[in-house]
Amino acid sequence: MQIGSNVGGLSVPSLDRKTQAKGANHIMSETLASRALEVLHEWVRSESLRKHCYAVADSMKRFAQQNGADADLWEAVGLLHDMDYERHPNLERSSSEGHPFVGVTWLRENGWSEEVCRAILSHADYANVSRETPMEKTLYAVDELSGFIIAVALVRPTKSIHDVDVRAVKKKMKDKAFARAVNRDDIVRGAAELGMPLDNVIAGVIDALKSDGERLGLAGTAN
Repeated sequence: MQIGSNVGGLSVPSLDRKTQAKGANHIMSETLASRALEVLHEWVRSESLRKHCYAVADSMKRFAQQNGADADLWEAVGLLHDMDYERHPNLERSSSEGHPFVGVTWLRENGWSEEVCRAILSHADYANVSRETPMEKTLYAVDELSGFIIAVALVRPTKSIHDVDVRAVKKKMKDKAFARAVNRDDIVRGAAELGMPLDNVIAGVIDALKSDGERLGLAGTAN
């Protein structure tokens, strides 16, 4: 008998009962985030892009925990959201080709849930997928902001995330010459869509990155 199921955010393909039971047990022994990390490392070689995805994943996990949501699922989405950017950056912002469409196509073909795929599509405005769920809105809110906060940390004398606070981030946001590629309007819009004060979102992301300073290269240097 052919049957199928969904384990967490990952769909188990239709298999016979014996094979599916074995596969399901294997999947249950892993987290979605650990599987997503493997995918990220397969697709991305750039250390800076990997660290960006780690940071977004850290932020997603933190906000999921704060809201009583599925932290494993949210973290996995953060890790996967830019998996195809290195190979297919889509600088032209095509509404059908390149990032994030290539990655989402691969994820669908490999059994990842539509919940994951839709969230990834929704973080790119040009994909024309409305952000409806808290997970989708949070991904958009923390994506650009996570990268911006990393940039703020790296220009501190200690290069430490522990020396970054909300005030320092907002001051740098006003400096248009700093991290000019980061769209400040996206950061402001993201917080508004979440229905949270911008200061609270910034503080949440800072806290999330502090918990992963070593992996992000933001643990700091000796004074």
